[in-house]
Amino acid sequence: MGLRFVVDAGAVLHLASEEIDVALRHELLAPTLLRSQTLSILHEAVHRGELDADVARTRLRRVGQMKIRLLGDAVLRRRAWDLADRLGWPSTYDAEYVALTQLQADALITLDAALARQLDGIVATAPIDALR
Repeated sequence: MGLRFVVDAGAVLHLASEEIDVALRHELLAPTLLRSQTLSILHEAVHRGELDADVARTRLRRVGQMKIRLLGDAVLRRRAWDLADRLGWPSTYDAEYVALTQLQADALITLDAALARQLDGIVATAPIDALR
């Protein structure tokens, strides 16, 4: 039986750069902001000279081809706001991933170890290898 995972921008970009196939039994979810975040992260890397523009565009295309259900309704936004307040976060970006995990998924996949530590007892997290 498959699981429902929320994947953050870092995890999705890792999947794209390493060309990792997600097991068909799993469902991937993300807040709608994922599209803008992945676009910006890749563009920033090109701007800093860390990544070739063609490589970045290829990764962006791979992200666009991934089967990820994007969600962003009012309930998610309210929950993200409340979580950001509760956790003392000025931004709601990470809170949207956490809120979506609470509302619809089994676990959050992030490569951000500091974020994962902050979420202990709030949501389950899983390593990226759980998607294989």
